[in-house]
Amino acid sequence: MDTAIKETHFNFPNQKGFYKGKVRDVYIFEDKLAVVATDRISAFDVVLPQPIPFKGQVLNLIAAKFLQETADVVPNWVESIPDPNVTIGKKCDPFKVEMVIRGYLAGHAFREYQAGKRFLCGVPLPDGLKENDRLPAPIITPTTKADEGHDEDISREDILEKGIVSENDYLILEKYTQALFKKGTQLAAEKGLILVDTKYEFGKYGDQILLIDEIHTPDSSRYFYAEGYEDKQAAGLPQKQLSKEFVRQWLISNGFQGKEGQSIPEMHAQIVEEISERYLELYEKITGESFKKPDNSQMTARIEKAILDKL
Repeated sequence: MDTAIKETHFNFPNQKGFYKGKVRDVYIFEDKLAVVATDRISAFDVVLPQPIPFKGQVLNLIAAKFLQETADVVPNWVESIPDPNVTIGKKCDPFKVEMVIRGYLAGHAFREYQAGKRFLCGVPLPDGLKENDRLPAPIITPTTKADEGHDEDISREDILEKGIVSENDYLILEKYTQALFKKGTQLAAEKGLILVDTKYEFGKYGDQILLIDEIHTPDSSRYFYAEGYEDKQAAGLPQKQLSKEFVRQWLISNGFQGKEGQSIPEMHAQIVEEISERYLELYEKITGESFKKPDNSQMTARIEKAILDKL
């Protein structure tokens, strides 16, 4: 029984190609994509050996919900969600930048700030900020989309100077990014959460710019709990986060940070189950809905049929 799905090997009529990402399998057709959210899990740029039951469904359904709830703000690539693990949508030509937007000084931004930098991707930061402080206004800190290795910070000026994105298109990407973050912040607040930072990807379908990929999931975004945020900041305490940070912390506590010579710790059944349960908690907190576990006993066949029915 394939109750968690690690990889797929389908061969569909009129299929033009296949791409295996870290956690998703992408089936390419003439003008559309069928994206399978597998249960693979990655951390420190490494795909871990054991799949996590229901993880793919959690991320796919969160993304589907927020893509639907922001469709009036920014048009997106989605055509249908025929299965909890599958999204089918328009095949776009992606821009080679990720639009990262930050409302708080956390994660990578804080590490750069702590190292003494007061400009991030060309955006000035004021002195006197502490980790997790709210920024005066949300800032866009783009990264390049690397085919191999790590994405790298890049400024708006460099993007335009190098011709990575035209000025007209980039102005639209900035406008869309700010509008999505504003909507995402509002939706998070309704669930007692703070949307700290996130990233958006865009592509062109003909002449139209569309939002692509996933949005506002715990894999692409960082959330804080709103309750207690101010008190924790005043006391200099860590914020309670809603993200997959708990997976990274488990790996770190077991001596793995993705560095050369380090071995991935054994993922025994108990830790796999604990991670799965945490993803279900993330789903319910972010969406405000109960997670209904589908029948995963014939998962591969179910996914294949769902895609075939939409071709």
